[in-house]
Amino acid sequence: MSVLVSEVIKKSIADKKGIKPGDVLISVNSHEINDVLDYRFYIKEEKLTLALISNGKAKKVKLHKKEYDDIGLEFDTYLMDKQHHCKNKCVFCFIDQLPPGMRETLYFKDDDSRMSFLFGSYVTLTNLTEHDVDRLIEMHISPVNVSVHTMNPALRVEMMKNKHAGECLSILKRLADAGIQLNTQLVLCPGINDGKELEFSLTELEKLRPSIQSIAAVPVGLTKFREGLPALKAYTKETAREVISIVDSFGDKCKEKYGTRLAYCADEFYLKAEMPMPEEDYYEDYPQLENGVGLWKNLESEFSAALETCDYDEKEERRVSLVTGVAASPLIEYFVSLVNKKYPNVRADVFTVKNDFFGHSITVAGLVTGQDLIAQIKDKNHAQTLIIPSVMLRSEGDVFLDDVSVEDVETALSVNVGVTDQNDGFALLDNILGI
Repeated sequence: MSVLVSEVIKKSIADKKGIKPGDVLISVNSHEINDVLDYRFYIKEEKLTLALISNGKAKKVKLHKKEYDDIGLEFDTYLMDKQHHCKNKCVFCFIDQLPPGMRETLYFKDDDSRMSFLFGSYVTLTNLTEHDVDRLIEMHISPVNVSVHTMNPALRVEMMKNKHAGECLSILKRLADAGIQLNTQLVLCPGINDGKELEFSLTELEKLRPSIQSIAAVPVGLTKFREGLPALKAYTKETAREVISIVDSFGDKCKEKYGTRLAYCADEFYLKAEMPMPEEDYYEDYPQLENGVGLWKNLESEFSAALETCDYDEKEERRVSLVTGVAASPLIEYFVSLVNKKYPNVRADVFTVKNDFFGHSITVAGLVTGQDLIAQIKDKNHAQTLIIPSVMLRSEGDVFLDDVSVEDVETALSVNVGVTDQNDGFALLDNILGI
């Protein structure tokens, strides 16, 4: 396979050797280049021979990297070919629970090991060929994030509706034996893969130490759009507490044996169980922060530190309104109370948006839609400045899941919208204070 060079960084070694945008890269040291992982792996060698086609003519360029980490080539996409589509039909798949009529990209199911390495997304391993597994091991690509869900092969087939889902678990051991670091997640469904099945999965994953770095237990998310899909129940206060008991008991034993808990429950389990979040040292180095494990405690710690060290001395009155989802609302309200107490001239308030679009069982801020925000805030006594968390917006930067834009919100509510990283305590405080 060949790939098109879209850009050459000025004054880079590639630029100095005359490689131009529009040239086609065929191979590096005779190794075919299929995607960015191939490219990054093979340019690690100090002496490189690049085979290219330039202006329709084949040419070879020899490079001696010396102190350079990169040679200066850029490509249109990270993958250089099409992203791998998920082959499963998981009973809990969130994408299957989306209503019709949304933009096409939202319905794409990613299951690409390259995306796992590049961006931290989770893969099921069912898309991997023998060549893919061998390449992961040869390149020692690490870490790889794996959606395991259960270590029971038959149950995994049943949950993922893929006849190969069970046998793919053997890939976990091959990767572990090769020293590939693995972060894993178990999306738990009440009465299906929790209880005894959860205990079994945790025990089996423990056997893959030390390659297994972490295990996250995450509750299934259910929208109101489940017509024609398998019947699933949401976690209750009681069933959430049962999961926490199993995971924490396992974690306590691992902590004693290995010095690490290994397994953690997502924050959402503690919220559903109406239990306080664990203390900060429970999360160790926050190995599953992006999976919602420890976000609450990490944000609380950061915000407290930010408030303690802040030298804000503005005397003019300031009023802002913050918008968040149901799950994070108590924590954001607590932060606002601290700010109001320390800085009486700052008046901040919090508006909690319930998820009418997907259903009230969906409580995270990242799935709040623009139409729900407008409908629930428009008649409220909100400030002229409205602060929303960046997780509400899609990768396009200023668009909600339902294609309502930030500009639409500003027009409908006659406000100025500020976007903050709600998972960064320092940034959140800066936005509240207008720094």
